[in-house]
Parts: sequence; C-alpha cells; structure tokens
Amino acid sequence: MPFLLGALGLIAAAYFWAMRARNAAEMTHELLDVANDVRLAARRFGFRRRHNLHPVDTIDDAAIAIAAIGSCLLELDDYPTAEQKEALIRGLRDAQGISHEAAEELVILGRWITNESGGPAQAVSRLAKRLYKLNGAEDLETIAKIATSIAKFGNGALSEKQKTALEDLQRGLKVS
Repeated sequence: MPFLLGALGLIAAAYFWAMRARNAAEMTHELLDVANDVRLAARRFGFRRRHNLHPVDTIDDAAIAIAAIGSCLLELDDYPTAEQKEALIRGLRDAQGISHEAAEELVILGRWITNESGGPAQAVSRLAKRLYKLNGAEDLETIAKIATSIAKFGNGALSEKQKTALEDLQRGLKVS
C-alpha cells in the first residue's frame, strides 16, 4: 500500500512539473510573438531604432508619432475598453487613409514607443516635440478627433490625466 501511494505521488508530481513546463513554453512563445509583432510593425513603417538615441527621436513618420500619442491617451484612462482601443484604430485608419491592419500595427508600435519612454505621461511631451519637428501643429486636430472618439467610448469625457496630456501636447506643438 505505501508503495502504491508513493507511485501515485510520484506520478502526480511528474504531471505537475510537466504542466508547468508546458505553460512556461506557451508563455515564451506568446512573448516571442509580441516581440515579433513589434518588429514587423516597425519594419513595415520604416522605423529603425538607433542605439545612441531615444526611440522617440528616431521617428521619421508623423503617423507613428500620432499612433504613439493616441496610445498614451488610451493608457492614461483607468482601464481602457475594447471599444476605446477600436476607436483609436479607426481614428488612425481614417486620419491616415490606411488599412485596418496597418492601423493595428501602428498602435502596436505606438504602445512599444510609449513603454520605452517610461510610460504615457512622460511620452506625451517628448512625442509632441518630435511631432512638431516633423509636421508642426497641423496634426493637432487629428489627435483631438482621436481623443474625443476614445472618450466617447469610455465614460463620455476625458479624464484629468488625459486633459493634462492634451495640454502638454498643445505646449509641445506650440499652440496657444
């Protein structure tokens, strides 16, 4: 009898460790897929990271900066909903005249840039300065439309953090 209980315990332990190893492998594959998505999005839009510069300073396309600012505004809300994420994608698609898949890739790249900047609050001012160097203040209306569509699918109004971010954006774009 003790031999049987020992064998069952050994089988249960082996099963437990096998499941842990399988789950770890799945998690590793998911992380690699996320990294691959960012890499493919960067390649599609011609974004190249230079090792001696901040990622925001290497942006050469205003669409990438707008997507990153939209991601910042989305993340500054408490818990963004799927509808808000879709509103960001639709806003980018309509403003830039690109496909839905390309807009999704822009959002992926924008979220990565936001994370590399230390979070959405820090990224907005840096992205605003870069956008001003690229296009001046002409994209402020596009960003405002995206922000209102994000707010519409949230609680109906912008949060205080989002309002502060838009004020930082206006200062960065030198709009009074």
